Amino acid sequence: MAKSKPQQPQISGSHKPPTTLALSDEIYEAELLRLQTEFTKLQEWVKATGAKVAVLFEGRDAAGKGGTIARITQYTSPRVVRIAALPAPDEREKTQWYFQRYVAHLPAAGEIVLFDRSWYTRAGVEQVMGFANREEVELFLDQAPAFENMLIDSGIILIKYWFSVSEAEQERRFQARLKNPLKRWKLSPMDLEARSRWVEYSKAKDEMFDLTDTERSPWIEVPSDSKKHARINCLTHLLALIPYEDVMHPPIELSPRPTSNYERPPMDRYTFVPDAVANLLSKAEKSS
Repeated sequence: MAKSKPQQPQISGSHKPPTTLALSDEIYEAELLRLQTEFTKLQEWVKATGAKVAVLFEGRDAAGKGGTIARITQYTSPRVVRIAALPAPDEREKTQWYFQRYVAHLPAAGEIVLFDRSWYTRAGVEQVMGFANREEVELFLDQAPAFENMLIDSGIILIKYWFSVSEAEQERRFQARLKNPLKRWKLSPMDLEARSRWVEYSKAKDEMFDLTDTERSPWIEVPSDSKKHARINCLTHLLALIPYEDVMHPPIELSPRPTSNYERPPMDRYTFVPDAVANLLSKAEKSS
């Protein structure tokens, strides 16, 4: 396929919130797999055309950003579809131009980068928790649209999603994490502090939307009280935005394996992992 320069799509959505009708696991799993298959096609198209795609996932803690990103990347290559989830800045990074450390994670040709939180941390977490002062926040809000225009002008397809979760549902998810040892690590001291600052986060989000929801780089809200609805709606919208094509690969034929007289060393020469499966089956047999 001849490489053409993909353009920033016309990003639009609906002014009517999505349905809250029940979605069965069977329908959800089937549609999710279909969408994931399409993402593998998108991945190959991005490689073939040299497209550069950056997708921002923002929202409150426990809003479902990470789960949606995980479904997108489940069958894609980490060499093409990368996740950027930056930690808190170190002392050196704190002295840089605010956007500087994010620039290093932007996509090159043939790459998709999914930002699990992005430069908008300054307008949200940093502002509410007092890590950035008002002057720094106002400077960010003034520069963000110009910064994003530069990214778009450079050929990056930029898409911004805000995952919106209700206070009651966020609390339910926090409580569930407390009871689940596999998810307890997700509850940071910052998350616990955020529980008492719901209104402050709401004000920060509203101001951020007022100043950064632009025609060229708009915000698209993803209601996420239902994780299944949020994932299907977000993946469907993202795929519809990018005019990708199914890049056909030539058929692959496997040639016969070559024969050889080489004899492998005896198996007892090697060191193997202990047979945990045998122990597991033995315990299960004794308990039955």
